[in-house]
Amino acid sequence: MNELESQLHYPFGDAVPAAGKTIEVAPGVRWLRMALPFALDHINLWLLRDAVDGDDGTAVEGWTIVDCGIANDATRAAWEQIFANELGGLPVLRVVVTHMHPDHVGLAHWLTERHNVRLWISATDFNAARQASASTTGFGGEATARFVASHGLTDPDSQEKIKARRNYYASMVPQVPASFRRMMDGDRLTIRGREWTCHAGYGHAPEHIALHCPSDGAPKTPAASAPHGDAPGFGAARRPGGTLISGDMVLPRISTNVSVHDVEPESNPLQLYLDSLRRMQALPEDTLVLPSHGRPFTGLHTRIEQLIAHHDARFGEVIHACAEAPQCAADLLPVLFKRPLDLHQTTFAIGESIAHLHALWFAGRLRRERAGNIWRFSLP
Repeated sequence: MNELESQLHYPFGDAVPAAGKTIEVAPGVRWLRMALPFALDHINLWLLRDAVDGDDGTAVEGWTIVDCGIANDATRAAWEQIFANELGGLPVLRVVVTHMHPDHVGLAHWLTERHNVRLWISATDFNAARQASASTTGFGGEATARFVASHGLTDPDSQEKIKARRNYYASMVPQVPASFRRMMDGDRLTIRGREWTCHAGYGHAPEHIALHCPSDGAPKTPAASAPHGDAPGFGAARRPGGTLISGDMVLPRISTNVSVHDVEPESNPLQLYLDSLRRMQALPEDTLVLPSHGRPFTGLHTRIEQLIAHHDARFGEVIHACAEAPQCAADLLPVLFKRPLDLHQTTFAIGESIAHLHALWFAGRLRRERAGNIWRFSLP
């Protein structure tokens, strides 16, 4: 645990769900994990106990799935274990997706078709997922290679590998449902009598939706044994802060990737992200945060301040480098990222480097000039 993590509280300690199992983290809220084939090797997914009105007017009990995992055989097999062992024989009633990135929306089509249910997602992210699944835009191929070259990533090896990633997104999101139910900022989803408020966040994804429920229980001592993986669980006492399914907007251990992509080459996503974080500070500090990566924690305001301070420090490093000589985004990779990067990490890192430069450029703290087909940034 690093120094920043030690400032947060992890109610369930080091516990994580075993493959194909769940842990109850709040009344009617179960935590499960799916593997990812990256350095970030997992995604947390959530099951919410639900009930909807059936065709005859009687309540149908079941589950809402929040986020899906990528589309591959291993993830499908893990879901089959969950369906067989963790749902108590009850059906899936709807699928909610926080945003359009492959680890979140990848199996949405399979899940909604399998259970004949609707996908719930923001309209912006639904359309972005449909576009990305049908093309290589923003995630690999010629257009991405040209874009990163304009920001200094010109070495032949990286260029060839990026050009070769023509089906990168579609390989993990081969199909997106044909229809959806729109979620917007401020909407309230009633899930088995509890209201979950939608909080739109920007910068990491086009229109990321986090969900906050103010009426959840407080942690209790984990049971020695409990059916369906319900250990540790929650008691009946109320937690004033409730529960936040934060998606990727607030993560406990790593900073959320915020990148500029070739589809919107003059965007300013990092400022959008920081503004979104500040709005989330309106939620209570003792909110139980359920992140997409890492472990559930409390200390929401503390973590938001850590993330803001992290980017402030990166801004300082960028300004210092640009004061010495004009810099392109590729020049700043060793400044912003101290560890060696593989290609997958480099494509995220170059987008994030551009995002830091753009935030400072839009704020008037840097100027941008084209020099030899590469964008370089310097002090005004």
